[in-house]
Amino acid sequence: MPEIQIRPAIASDIPVLTAIDHHYTAEFVWQMEIQSEEKQVNVSFREIRLPRSVRVDYPRPVDRLKDEWTNRSGILVAVMEEAVVGYVSLMLNIAPLTTWITDLAVMRRVRRQGIGSALVLAAQEWGEQHASRRLVLEMQPKNIACIRLAQKLGFDFCGYNDRYYANHDIGLFFARSLR
Repeated sequence: MPEIQIRPAIASDIPVLTAIDHHYTAEFVWQMEIQSEEKQVNVSFREIRLPRSVRVDYPRPVDRLKDEWTNRSGILVAVMEEAVVGYVSLMLNIAPLTTWITDLAVMRRVRRQGIGSALVLAAQEWGEQHASRRLVLEMQPKNIACIRLAQKLGFDFCGYNDRYYANHDIGLFFARSLR
């Protein structure tokens, strides 16, 4: 397998990043169930198989990255064989002492080769360098590949936000301590 290098994004990377096919196919979903009683509400998630594979579009307009990339706290890109093949977008100040991964994308042709893991681990190091004590990764409930990646890398489920994304999808949050 070719070596993966991680570096900060530069302006000439942005057209390549926006050209990445951000959609994915889902066969599973973390289904939310709410049980409400008089003085108690229980929310649980369980992984279930969908009746058929579905195409899931990315929850954010990718073309906005062209205009907003300088407003991000950081964008790291993955480079393989001198080509940019993925990125992670980072934000500080969403929560105190926390680095928040808002976007994680890898080109379809090189998925499942450790690039996502390398980007998340680089984000962890970036967060430590920026005095963060916690790293949060957000994702859609149908993004089982990202959920499993988070769990594999030691992240714990830490919450959700109903209708978090512009398409009204739930945002799931996984976090891990830094340092």
